[in-house]
Amino acid sequence: MTEPLVTVVVPSYNQGQFLDATLSSIFSQSVLVEVYVMDGGSTDVSVDVIKKWSHRLAGWQSQADNGQAAAINAGIKLGKAPYVCWLNSDDIFIKDGLTHLLAALRTTAAPVAYGGCWHIDEVGKKVTRYLTMPFSRRMLANYCFIAQPSSLIRRDVWEAFGGLDESLQFAMDFDLWWKCYLHGGDFTYVRTFCAANRLHQDTKTHNNIESHYEESMQVVLKHYGKIPIKWLLLLPIMRVIRRMVASRYR
Repeated sequence: MTEPLVTVVVPSYNQGQFLDATLSSIFSQSVLVEVYVMDGGSTDVSVDVIKKWSHRLAGWQSQADNGQAAAINAGIKLGKAPYVCWLNSDDIFIKDGLTHLLAALRTTAAPVAYGGCWHIDEVGKKVTRYLTMPFSRRMLANYCFIAQPSSLIRRDVWEAFGGLDESLQFAMDFDLWWKCYLHGGDFTYVRTFCAANRLHQDTKTHNNIESHYEESMQVVLKHYGKIPIKWLLLLPIMRVIRRMVASRYR
């Protein structure tokens, strides 16, 4: 039997209305995957959706956990594939997105590959593009231009520092990119759309604007040694912009 190439973890909690689309997008990729759904004890239809796909899953659970980062770390540890990623239960891969990311990592020595990403609404309609760009340390200190749903990581890099920092609630992916860069150098940029991030009223980002921004600044300070002036100058503007975006989903 051919071994899977990618471990995909789906952290899940009460987003059953989107979960079927998420799992469908994973299993429609032309890549051998092992998929673990780590549900935090959902009380909606999530478990029913998981059971529908259980014959395709490498494993799943539905029970109280220690948060999103802990669930993702636990799921990655269950797998054995040489490349890893996670896809939140409201996000989706675009057709052949994972194929493009895998091809990029298999032909370079980069620790991470990432590509373009759409923002979509509750029904899957494209809203706007996530602003991605070729890798730059200086730009990463100013803006997280790597869209987490559209990323793939080498397992040995992930395991070198134990995956996600479970003490973080909002910027654990931003912190991860810095750790991967400091461990393995520049990332490779895939110039095609690989995934979509769903915008809706229950996302952590929209409901915790201030905390997300503050945590991101602390990540930059930790890994870059200073906080670029951009963060301080644009903070009042970002507060307004994020509140305007969040108000759309209330």
